[in-house]
Parts: sequence; C-alpha cells; structure tokens
Amino acid sequence: MARHGGGRAWYGKVVGAAFGVTLLAVGASVWTAQADPVGGATPQATASATPGSDIEPVDVTIAHASDKGAHGVNITIDDGPDPAWTPQVLDLLREYGVKATFCVTGTQAQAHPDLVKDVVAAGHRLCDHSVSHDTAMDKKSEAYQSKEILDAERMIIEASGGVRPMYYRAPGGAFTPHSRELAASRGMRPLGWNVDTKDFERPGADAIVATVQREIHNGPTILFHDAGGDRTQTVEALRRVLPWLKEQGYSFGFPVR
Repeated sequence: MARHGGGRAWYGKVVGAAFGVTLLAVGASVWTAQADPVGGATPQATASATPGSDIEPVDVTIAHASDKGAHGVNITIDDGPDPAWTPQVLDLLREYGVKATFCVTGTQAQAHPDLVKDVVAAGHRLCDHSVSHDTAMDKKSEAYQSKEILDAERMIIEASGGVRPMYYRAPGGAFTPHSRELAASRGMRPLGWNVDTKDFERPGADAIVATVQREIHNGPTILFHDAGGDRTQTVEALRRVLPWLKEQGYSFGFPVR
C-alpha cells in the first residue's frame, strides 16, 4: 500500500491532550514488539469503553471487498473532517445517492464534531484513522500504536455523539499484526484500498478520474481525501467519477466487516 507523505506535514506529531491512561489487553495473542517509541517514552493507551462492554470482535484481515458483491464499489474518504471540503463532499454524495466510509483522524474529529455528526446523520460510516496520522506507526512501539488507535476511537465516538467507528485504516497503510488485532478486538475491521487516486498529490481532476477508470478493475475500494490541503480537484473528480461509476453498472456499498 502506498505511503502518503507528500503535503501532509500539517498533521505533525499531535498526540492530543493528556487523557486518563489505561492499556487495553488484546486477547491472549502476543505480537512481536515494534521499535522503541520516540524519545524513549512509553505512551499509554486510553480505552474508549470499559472492560466487559458488548463490543463484538471482527475479522482481523484487511478488508477490500464490498458488501454489494462483485460489482459493488466502496467510496472511502480520508483525513477529515475539514470545514472547507467535507461539506462539499457530503453534498456530492447526497446528490448522487451515494453512501461512503469516512476515515476520520482523532484531531480533526475533536476539532470539528459537528461535521462528524453530519457524516453520521447522512448515513455514512465512520473509520478510525488514528489520532495524528503518523505514517510511521508501524515502526513504533505497540504501546504507541495502541494509544493512536484507542484515543482516536474515543475522540471519534465523543465527536459523533456516541457512534462507534466500524473500521480502522492505518495511516499510509502502516498496519502491523498488533494494530490489526487491536482494532478487530474493538469491532473495527482493518480497511485497505484497491484504487489509490493519489488526489492528495493534486495531479489534476482529469488524472484522478483517469486513475479510477483505469484501476477500478483492481478492486472495489477507492481512496479519496477531504482534508490535508486544497481538495478542489478531489471535489471535481468526484463530481465526474460518481455518475461514471453508476453508468458502468456499479452499486455503491460499504467495505465488508
């Protein structure tokens, strides 16, 4: 999976304000520890639900398929919400009757809770995209990974008014066995992609559309972004891609869980 780094410095290494600390045990599975955390510190994860809650674990494998079957397609929107771009994306999805999966970062959810609620109210699904969008998460300790995933989960639930994220997408595809197992134990299916539009590089709307048309045969899950920079090209590309996919006979669905 591609590492998304260009033009993303605005995320930084934000970890959020100090929260109550509780490490979540992940079943009986023991995974190989990752590299030491930055600065030698060991960040602690903040669980978003108490032990014994009714969360049902899901499959630990990375999902790509659509719940609409062989001719389904999944629109996924990463890195928001953003007050400039998320409302425009929501308007387009509503115009074409499309439901999407929004992979939300903890910092953006905390900053724009009303937009998270708008996403939910429109019938879209939420996905945990970590707190700070650290694309090097897989090189850091399991404790760091846990904190990024669990704190984002809690921040998204709080922002949404109690709606849980149904998926976990590692920033830049930086999954590890530990992060997949942890997410799955929290009811969040690890989520990949088949078509990387590279819209974050701003190659032009024509190029974004051409990528979808050329690569949709690779699989149903398409990656777009509604934050991280100027998303004018993404909005224009979606305006053209959504009706094109319908014309090709695709049905819009959600990633399998």
